[in-house]
Amino acid sequence: MNAEAGQGGDPVADALLALSLFLSAPDVLGGLSLRGAGPARDALFELLCNTGVAVRRLPAHVDDERLLGGVDLAASLATGRSVRARGLLEEIAGGVLVVPLAERLDRDVAGRLAQALDGDAKFGLVLLDDGRDQDDEAPPAALMERVAFHCDLTRAQTMAWGPIETGSLPMNAVAPLDDDAMHALAATATALGVVSVRALNFAGYTARAHAALAGRAEVAEQDIAAAARLVLGPRATQMPAPQEHDSEEAPPPTPDRSDAGEADENALPGDAPLDEVVLEAALAAIPHDLLARLAEGRTRRSGGSGGGKKRTSGQRGRPLSARPGSPRGGTRLALVDTLRAAVPWQELRRRETGSDGDQLIIRKSDLRVRRFEERAGRVTIFCVDASGSAAAARLAEAKGAVELMLAQAYVTRSEVALVAFRGEGAEVLLPPTRSLTRARRVLSGMPGGGGTPLATGLRVGHQLAEAVATRGKTPHLVILTDGRANIGASGLGGRAQAKADAIEAGRAIAARGLDALVVDISARTAPEASELAQAMRARFLALPLADAAKLHAAVKATQPGALAA
Repeated sequence: MNAEAGQGGDPVADALLALSLFLSAPDVLGGLSLRGAGPARDALFELLCNTGVAVRRLPAHVDDERLLGGVDLAASLATGRSVRARGLLEEIAGGVLVVPLAERLDRDVAGRLAQALDGDAKFGLVLLDDGRDQDDEAPPAALMERVAFHCDLTRAQTMAWGPIETGSLPMNAVAPLDDDAMHALAATATALGVVSVRALNFAGYTARAHAALAGRAEVAEQDIAAAARLVLGPRATQMPAPQEHDSEEAPPPTPDRSDAGEADENALPGDAPLDEVVLEAALAAIPHDLLARLAEGRTRRSGGSGGGKKRTSGQRGRPLSARPGSPRGGTRLALVDTLRAAVPWQELRRRETGSDGDQLIIRKSDLRVRRFEERAGRVTIFCVDASGSAAAARLAEAKGAVELMLAQAYVTRSEVALVAFRGEGAEVLLPPTRSLTRARRVLSGMPGGGGTPLATGLRVGHQLAEAVATRGKTPHLVILTDGRANIGASGLGGRAQAKADAIEAGRAIAARGLDALVVDISARTAPEASELAQAMRARFLALPLADAAKLHAAVKATQPGALAA
């Protein structure tokens, strides 16, 4: 393969070209993301390891001491003075740091890496993204922003990679892009919805590096097209707006005969403007499924797995860095971190106390306690309007959605509950559970019909959400209603009072900051459900022809960390 290869958006050729370009100018191109685990990515990674460049993997659950450096405890205790240990980022200077399972990388660690890339760190970054579809989370945006190339190998089948290309010229020997080239890249970025200035800078550096691989001292059209294809295309967030052509467009003016000779020398028949050539090259690199998702306005969201919010614990979960404090209330002493905090002060403390021995002097300020982070379970609470003639259809949709969510409950650590309101009251038909068998047994005899006590249903759902929150879990309310309340909070009829009570109950939910979704499943969308969503500060969705699968997809899409709709 050579620098002219890869035209047409071949993911295998483009990934190899991206790796060659990155290795030719790692200090300005940052790195690359390789999405899609499989033999193709493994073969490309083996090529990287065989280049002679130092390659290190980022350990799982790496702490700040190992990443950034700190006190070498063993050496300090042996010598009686503070000895500093180098961090991983110092050890990998001039090499490449590989981040496995980048889509699950802790956001604090991602922030440290981003800060290092923005500073004086001299290392490249390779993100291994194991996501295969749009329901999977994406690597942290802070790191994706700082690597030039986003390579999608999810559909690559080949393991026959060519050699990594090396150029005859360094990138610095290539002249900077002129105004026309930068305008073409900027216009392409704008058309594709790429607003990042870093992406535009990466595209400019990529064009120069591509020219250097081909041995050109000046950037040519194919270099600019390659930069758009490799850098801007994979970052697209929208489809370009279609150009409007006037059917009665006036014919172009006849050029002055004095300029005809010069024009004929510089223009070839059928030549397209540079902006169009670059845009077409970028579009060629966008996968077909991404084109469909962009047309629907759907993109992959960074971080989160649809579970509940994260919280700090002193006993279990993913280890975090230790913090100063005394081990009380169930927290445990972080012995190693305590010793690290005490070692640098030993010489001074021995002088103060007149001690000549080797005994460690530990003070209260040295104590460190262990911390952990665990993700709270999510509980989705369906509040279903089971009143009136449409009760059977609504309940069937809710039952189906509950069963679909429970089928994934063990994967997402989530639970589902169901509140039905009808007649003059509301009841919890299904307490929070992840048991599909129990849910089917309870849901099989769920009643329907009667008036619409919307305010009462909201209050029962609110109370259940508060109870869920006190157990350390994250509630998510899903209200299925048309918003047309006719039974007030007191149990008496009257649409005006019933509506006012429902709005008041919705505002109480908003005041507590509870996550909520209002789904209008009436045949004809009316303003009442939308007004209720505004009072609750909830997301609103109209699904007049919803079935269980559509309702389940809508709930999943609106939960934090899920697919953006």
